[in-house]
Amino acid sequence: MPKLMYIIILIVFLDTFIQLPMMTPFAMSLGASAAMAGLIVSMYSFTNIAGNIAGGMWIDRAGRRQVLLTGMVLVTGTVLLYPLAQTPLQLLGVRFLHGLAGGILIPAAFALIGDRSAEGSRKVMAYAGAAIGLSAITGPAVGGILASQGEYQAVFYLTAGLFAFSFLLAYFFVKNTTAVSKRGRVGSFSALFKSRQLLQACLAAFTLMVSNGVLAFALPLKTAAFDLSTSVTGILLSIYGITALIVFVSPLNFIYERYLPPFLVKTGLLFIAGSMMVLSAAEAVPLLYAAMVIYGFGFAMIFPSMNQMVASASVIADRGRAYGLFYACFSLGVVTGSAGSGLITDTLGLPFLTAGAFVFISLSVLHFLKKDTLKTAA
Repeated sequence: MPKLMYIIILIVFLDTFIQLPMMTPFAMSLGASAAMAGLIVSMYSFTNIAGNIAGGMWIDRAGRRQVLLTGMVLVTGTVLLYPLAQTPLQLLGVRFLHGLAGGILIPAAFALIGDRSAEGSRKVMAYAGAAIGLSAITGPAVGGILASQGEYQAVFYLTAGLFAFSFLLAYFFVKNTTAVSKRGRVGSFSALFKSRQLLQACLAAFTLMVSNGVLAFALPLKTAAFDLSTSVTGILLSIYGITALIVFVSPLNFIYERYLPPFLVKTGLLFIAGSMMVLSAAEAVPLLYAAMVIYGFGFAMIFPSMNQMVASASVIADRGRAYGLFYACFSLGVVTGSAGSGLITDTLGLPFLTAGAFVFISLSVLHFLKKDTLKTAA
């Protein structure tokens, strides 16, 4: 089942990545302004927050498998509503429903992975990151190519088909890691806030996804300024996925065993901030590619490490809520990045520079949130 879970995680994240290069131009093709397009892009993640919280509670009560299967059915149905949208408001409504349906999926999947990584090698999260890396490579490339040809509906039909396939895989092969449904009542979210490690992971997730939300909205506009097509946007987004994937599966993944997660998170955020600054200052196309390589290294350090921090800060009985809270912060970061970059684009026109400054601020908060942590593992 562990290897199968990586396939499911790949498909679950493909739902997000395949739409990155095409949602902004799709919204604008329906008549949306820059600010409205930013709201449309971020609405999925905004309602994801409610799904993450509700899903986290449900995961600990009903078990990981039931929540995972229900989420897959709901996402398949809502994705099929996209081709019916004819106005920006209708598209906003579909994004609202899609976010609610998808919000419960990722916490359930990572609760299953986390149950194993908490007692085993930290490379488990790196391999989950590799699955996400494959999504980041294939999703934007496919979405960008189809969008450049005006085939927006094909993106949605393809996504629905993949989720139907993943449902069958999960239904026949995924089992609960523990009989959590027999435990009765579960605790509240408030108890989780006492964990400094979980708070650090949540702040890292929020910060990382602010930068990712800025990429989702502003990178298509940046490439358009160079008279490049949406397919190039997809290639650029895939580059950071390729870079991260290389780190996840190559001998470079020794870093996850040698260095403790907090150290990798802080180092990765420095890379993310640097990539935002390069994107802001870029006046030549090669610099766009260089920025995405830098971003990929940062993502590779941060993503498995912050997920491992959540697994380590929780136990089986509350791991669903821990990941629900974590991915609520994850989703809130996308909302802030996408909507905020839309507003900043309409006013200051400096989305990447602003994002870079925000990452530096978050890094400072992370540094003082907890006393110094040894940078190497025992």
